[in-house]
Amino acid sequence: MQVSISSTLTILHDGRFWVGICERRDGALYGACRFVFGPEPADEDVLAFVRDQWGRLDFRMRAEGVAPSRNPKCAQREARKALEAARRGVGTKAQQAIAAAYEERKDERRACARERREAEARRAFELRTAKRKRKHRGH
Repeated sequence: MQVSISSTLTILHDGRFWVGICERRDGALYGACRFVFGPEPADEDVLAFVRDQWGRLDFRMRAEGVAPSRNPKCAQREARKALEAARRGVGTKAQQAIAAAYEERKDERRACARERREAEARRAFELRTAKRKRKHRGH
């Protein structure tokens, strides 16, 4: 019987800290965990982590394709967060600035249109009242 075990360490910056994503595949079992390095790790730090702490990591191995049992409230909260993120839109700072400028112009355009409509309504009202006064002047 042949046993195949593979491990992967991916180091990335999550916006605040440098994080290591540790994955382990043991035949049909798969597990993953996360380790926070803090500041950017040097090669020596990564090597020391793998040498000293890799064996103590809790991978929570389970069969691939089998979803873990979860608290339904937690799942609902995560789904709501994902929906809000999708509504907010993800993009670069430049894209977000362009979108904000577009929304600002849209608000200004709506305000101008509302003022124009109100001015037109006032003018029409004044014309009607002036016409009514002219009609009743001679009697």
